[in-house]
Amino acid sequence: MRNIARKGIHYWQKPSAANVPAELIENGQNRVIDASLTLIRERAKLKGELVRALGGAVASSSLLGVPLGHNSSFLQGPAFAPPRIREAIWCGSTNATTEEGKELNDPRVLTDVGDVPVQEIRDCGVDDDRLMNIISESVKLVMEEAPLRPLVLGGDHSISFPVVRAMSEKIGGPLDILHLDAHPDIYHAFEGNKYSHASSFARIMEGGYARRLLQVGLRSINSEGREQGKRFGVEQYEMRTFSRDRHILENLKLGEGVKGVYISVDVDCLDPAFAPGVSHIEPGGLSFRDVLNILHNLQADVVAADVVEFNPQRDTVDGMTAMVAAKLVRELTAKISKMKD
Repeated sequence: MRNIARKGIHYWQKPSAANVPAELIENGQNRVIDASLTLIRERAKLKGELVRALGGAVASSSLLGVPLGHNSSFLQGPAFAPPRIREAIWCGSTNATTEEGKELNDPRVLTDVGDVPVQEIRDCGVDDDRLMNIISESVKLVMEEAPLRPLVLGGDHSISFPVVRAMSEKIGGPLDILHLDAHPDIYHAFEGNKYSHASSFARIMEGGYARRLLQVGLRSINSEGREQGKRFGVEQYEMRTFSRDRHILENLKLGEGVKGVYISVDVDCLDPAFAPGVSHIEPGGLSFRDVLNILHNLQADVVAADVVEFNPQRDTVDGMTAMVAAKLVRELTAKISKMKD
């Protein structure tokens, strides 16, 4: 699959070697990038205008899909996740009300600005440095339309770096981050890839985009993961001590002294009994209710979030993990969205 995903880049390298002017290729790439950002900008503007016209919203969740899978070290199926999650949210098998009673059908609670067209951009030979900037710029376009706040659908976990970077730059300071995952994703550059999904939080911490990083659900962590955690002052909570740590994790208060809190949920934080449709199956994880208890009880101003690493290609026939991912999105929506008192 990795070779298939890179065919677009190979296509552009060949004409470059055949004396096709670099300026011609670059100009074409820039047109595609501009068109992609224009679509996100105009959709965000429309949704922002709608929410402001309705009135009463202090913060409103807005879905932004980032269907990126090529930075995965194993399987690339998470690139297909955003449409499956949306389908599960609106499939009709359950009502449109969160557990806290917020109505997803209300645009002041949830809107959708569409997807960053990752594959179309990569097919033009755009490298990951530029792609990460495009993702960051897309997030900023959502943030510019207050009261919209981005709820990002991955995609593999490499997307968290450009999203968090954009949020930190936009609000003017570091965030507190709650990261639920089986893995710490803090390798310096896994397999030589600085943008690997296993290295996203190293990039975040190096950039100074987080003041505190709490990692919960860890059960696949090696010496480098622990050493990197100590280097960056990460608060790592492993599943082997979850029964001891439960009271702390179900009563978290984050964000004091910073301008907001970011939540990143890798679906494999859950035990595979609850979410089999992931690339990296790690037994011994959190139950779904454990995750909801942590999220529901969290005291924080959540300015953005992501749900990543759902792999539809490994899901059950009835789409069990898609529904799990959709439920996570629903409850994160409730956590982000706020109405005037």
